[in-house]
Amino acid sequence: MSRHPGPGAGHVECDYLVLGGGTAGCVLADRLTASGRHRVVVVEAGGEPRSPFIRLPAGFGNLLRSREYNWFYETSPDAATNGRVIPVPSGRGLGGSGLINGMVYVRGQPADYDGWAAAGADGWAWPDVEPVFRRFEDYAQGGPARGHRGPFHVTQVRERFPIADAFLRAAVEDGAALVDDYNADQRGFGYYQVNQHRGRRWSPYDAWLAPARGRPNLTVMPHTWATGLAFDGARCTGATLRAPHGPVHVAARREVILALGAIRSPQMLEVSGIGDPRVLGAIGVPVRVASPRVGEGYRDHYALRMNWRLRGVVTVNEASRGWRLARAAARYAARRTGVLTLGPALCHGFVATGSEGERPDAQFLFMHASYENAARRVLDREPGMTIGIIQQRPRSVGSIHAGSPDVRTPPVIRPRFLTDDADVAVVVGAMRAARRLVARPSLAPFVVREMNPGPDADDGGMLEWARATGQTLYHPCGTCRMGSDPAAVVDPRLRVRGVDGLRVADASVFPMITSGNIHAPVIMVAERAADLIRADAG
Repeated sequence: MSRHPGPGAGHVECDYLVLGGGTAGCVLADRLTASGRHRVVVVEAGGEPRSPFIRLPAGFGNLLRSREYNWFYETSPDAATNGRVIPVPSGRGLGGSGLINGMVYVRGQPADYDGWAAAGADGWAWPDVEPVFRRFEDYAQGGPARGHRGPFHVTQVRERFPIADAFLRAAVEDGAALVDDYNADQRGFGYYQVNQHRGRRWSPYDAWLAPARGRPNLTVMPHTWATGLAFDGARCTGATLRAPHGPVHVAARREVILALGAIRSPQMLEVSGIGDPRVLGAIGVPVRVASPRVGEGYRDHYALRMNWRLRGVVTVNEASRGWRLARAAARYAARRTGVLTLGPALCHGFVATGSEGERPDAQFLFMHASYENAARRVLDREPGMTIGIIQQRPRSVGSIHAGSPDVRTPPVIRPRFLTDDADVAVVVGAMRAARRLVARPSLAPFVVREMNPGPDADDGGMLEWARATGQTLYHPCGTCRMGSDPAAVVDPRLRVRGVDGLRVADASVFPMITSGNIHAPVIMVAERAADLIRADAG
């Protein structure tokens, strides 16, 4: 039975210790206990997913403002983004960011994974990972390229709105194609796919951890901090914990797996003595294994939100207030339909700005809603629409490092967004493409004016607006890079170099960021990690 060790339980033994109960941790908990052969302990600093806003798709905004479910990380001020401190939301609790994200499901492009393999991540090319996506998916709309019997429910956005249809017609007028399934071929426009089931969010907790919690070989420890890794010579043997009832040591007979995410996994390595000696020296931690690239290679999707004032349509701005909201709530309660099933994105566009020929390098996220301040997320009172813009494969690279030997101290995030000229070119090109689309005949009659960055902004003005207002799409990855070269933090089997019995299995191992929202690739990494761990166990 899944349980928390009782008072006075200062020592716990298991076969596999999973640190982190987020997306990857949920997958590992299920897959490593399924055979019944191995005892698994999962440790999570957050709590149980009890908020009613978790199942309500439109409730993601409330969760992003909740310290119970969001770690509220922030970047350091960066000159490239006007010295701003930028929020980096990260899910807290069993289910992790799968509890608070926008539910958008994007596998990425096959070339992403072929690029991983070419960079030294042997065994991670598209033919290797595509069957894994297919295995865990249950895609409601069907199709030969997709999975239909997996635990993770995925469906197209259910609702249709006149202004969204006008957006898609305008895309066709601009020369784009409409696609039925961008996870089979990304090029074009259409409706997003989301991890929902019967009008409710379907999280990794629902798909993997909840079904596994009845197994006698799984112990789940919420509200418990992992404060450091334990070693016997060159082997990682467990971890020290701070549980609600006091200190606990967990001994892992086989392996410890870090699934803390791209922000906290490098931090855990560093406070345990694995990292760049200069970083470790600055925080007063003795060097156990010199691994200079721990915490380096941080990439994220830098998001811009262009928006327009509209006329002649009802948008989410008005539908989320007064009698319209009351009507929407009643409809959702009765039928699980309507605007309360919506997340932050309704329609997609995957656009090629020309930096890599016909390969899409920018992603549009259309929503018939708007807010003047993207950081505050307070909807306007008048009709509006937003086209969110991200560069799919940014080249600007930052870092995430421990700022203290205490894991409860937030790590130092230095993003360096828009420091590569190629990124600047794609971002400005994508904003031009969005403007061109909005001016097409099907959409232009609904548009009153461009609110942000404003119709008078030329290329230079758009870039300055991008530096002044952009936000992360909270897709951090790459801080414990996987590869075959000596500088890689983990090898292609996700084993930490220089240490036995320790792996990393989360977004931190990405050699490069994937083309689109990273939640689905994180699940894939965790599924593959479970395969590798079980294969190595014999």
